[in-house]
Amino acid sequence: MARNQNRWKIQLGAAIASNPFLCNFFQGKIYRGKLKGLCVPGLNCYSCPAAAASCPIGSLQAVIGSSKFQFAYYVTGILILIGVLLGRVVCGFLCPFGWFQELLHKIPTRKFSTKKFHILTYLKYAVLLLFVIVLPMTVVNEVGMGDPFFCKYICPAGILEGGIPLSAADAGIRASLGWLFTWKSCILLGVIVLSVFFYRPFCKWLCPLGAFYGIFNRISVYRIQVDREKCTACGACSRVCKMDVDVTRSPNSAECIRCGDCAVSCPHRAISKTFSMKTADKKEVIT
Repeated sequence: MARNQNRWKIQLGAAIASNPFLCNFFQGKIYRGKLKGLCVPGLNCYSCPAAAASCPIGSLQAVIGSSKFQFAYYVTGILILIGVLLGRVVCGFLCPFGWFQELLHKIPTRKFSTKKFHILTYLKYAVLLLFVIVLPMTVVNEVGMGDPFFCKYICPAGILEGGIPLSAADAGIRASLGWLFTWKSCILLGVIVLSVFFYRPFCKWLCPLGAFYGIFNRISVYRIQVDREKCTACGACSRVCKMDVDVTRSPNSAECIRCGDCAVSCPHRAISKTFSMKTADKKEVIT
């Protein structure tokens, strides 16, 4: 199958740019400098020892769960800006945890399609609404602070990038580990096993950041365009798409991560990636 062979280089660069302080892994400490006041575009845990900036989902929950809650203008504004400009390009090129799942999927074994589980793609919107917004805002303690429910109880990136490295390097942290560490380790293990057999299961079914960016896919400036004059509806693009998108009918589906495999696989060069302010035109929709 045709693939965008250079995408991994951008993914590697994005992972390093998000996590440049690699020496912190050996020291068991977290970088707490001024850069932590900024957010990276992808899912990358604040508690990762190498992380230079904050995770947007974690930052959003921190504000929502604060006892002095005010609307998270900065974080929400950044997310909306990225969504309007790029959509889920972030998922396909800039998210370290998304790349981690892709690397696991390269392990030689039998692979399975997720098309029959398409209904599970709606779960990530429920996770975004319930665990990222509603619960941190409404379930609060005696001083009015809410837990970051997604980060605390679900996020497998947090245990992979933060929990495991920090506990491995610090005996005090290891001694304080409890049921929550075990629970999230089980979630991570489940994601790892599923990623070997299914392509990006966490991205497809559970990731609230992917859900947020996906909302903007149909209106984002960066988009996939199909030229109906060249397209013969041969289906090559949809067969190569691991995100189960029907490219000719819905090239800017909320599930598309803009990886570019469809454009590379098209024998008629009918598919292109472009920056456009138009949400739809005769070249984008095949009937």
